[in-house]
Amino acid sequence: MKIVVFGASEMGLLLATEFFEDHDITIIDKEENKTEALNRLDISYIAGNGSNINTLKAANIEDADIFIACTGFDEANIVSCMTVSRLSQAKTVCFVSKPEYIESLNLVKNTQYEVIDFVVWPEELLTQEIFRIITVPEAVDVENFAQGRARLLEYRIKEDSLILGKKLKDCRFVDETLVVAITRDENLFIPDGETDFRLNDKVIFMGSSTSLDILARDIFQSKSRVKTAAIIGGGSVGLMLAQNLEKVNIKTKIIERDYKRCEDLTEALKDTMVLYGDGSNMELLEQEDIGECDVVVSVTNNDEKNLLCSLLTKQMCAKKVITRVSKTANIGLFEKVGIDVAISPKEAAVTEIRNNFLETDVEILATVERGQGRIIEAVIPDDFKETALMDLKLPEKAIIAIIQRGHSVIIPKGITLLRPKDKILIFTREETSQKIIDFFRG
Repeated sequence: MKIVVFGASEMGLLLATEFFEDHDITIIDKEENKTEALNRLDISYIAGNGSNINTLKAANIEDADIFIACTGFDEANIVSCMTVSRLSQAKTVCFVSKPEYIESLNLVKNTQYEVIDFVVWPEELLTQEIFRIITVPEAVDVENFAQGRARLLEYRIKEDSLILGKKLKDCRFVDETLVVAITRDENLFIPDGETDFRLNDKVIFMGSSTSLDILARDIFQSKSRVKTAAIIGGGSVGLMLAQNLEKVNIKTKIIERDYKRCEDLTEALKDTMVLYGDGSNMELLEQEDIGECDVVVSVTNNDEKNLLCSLLTKQMCAKKVITRVSKTANIGLFEKVGIDVAISPKEAAVTEIRNNFLETDVEILATVERGQGRIIEAVIPDDFKETALMDLKLPEKAIIAIIQRGHSVIIPKGITLLRPKDKILIFTREETSQKIIDFFRG
């Protein structure tokens, strides 16, 4: 595909780095915004403004498949997408950060005035991801499939883990549960029976929702649901997250250092306690028993602030700490110093674009560990010969984790027969996913 990106921002760099190997990328921005990191990529760079017709024509916008506007200015992104819609058949993707623009663009959705195909609000995607993780104690990632009847859960192996030091073949996991991947030292791989579980491994399970609930209770000792939460930072993410937590009756406190924003939060939230203060103030944290909360989430717009607040609450023995990371390069660092879950809104946005636009010939339902792992959905062709999973000769290592057959959801074993019209969910690594896709097409 030919993709034109307006904005040499960190978001633009992330998109270019992620997609340049498989797609033709052109970035538009001022010449002074061109960085050395962009120079190292095999991409085109056009100096100019993405709202300018001549600049867009210089980028061959007429031949583009996708136009992505991701500058730091909502107005520039919106205007450039409107301009492109008049010049090209390219799908337009507009990054927005202000809630009022989201509301305005939603008002013209599916009307004659709609000119933007896809609006990305990274903060909303981040909120959704944090909320999913909060609702499953101990998990560091959660994905739902088959209308919630099947799930993916990711857990970190800690010193008191019941499976630490054991080999996969020696573990007695509940039926309808599969270990599909392990991330060790930031590298994801698909294990076999001889693989042992090591300290700080992140283990990904897939299976039926009921079985994974039992796994959480028996193996990871998650005996009760989250009842209390604290949020540090009352911006858009903090507000939306508190609203979601109220809906599931999780008792929530939110700490915000701007007094006027506290007044706004008090008006918008019904059951959340709004605290005026600094989330890095140890006295305030102790006074409000923040360390006693089931989960603490730090979502200010400053990485250093989030890290400090998170480390303070970890020191207070908070059970689970989730931290927003604006700079994607900091994710690994945050996890290395003890943060349970570090999440980037930019990474969430890249995943959304990949899944909605760049994989048009296959359904990628989810990605994990910063794109290293993929969950692919495929439908078995009508002419497929009924075959047991253990007899399939896959070209690369992959795991068929879920089979949807009619109204049934099956967590397969080696002897399970794969049949025509079965809808299957396959876990594979990013670099081998295309061979797996081609195998099931053929």
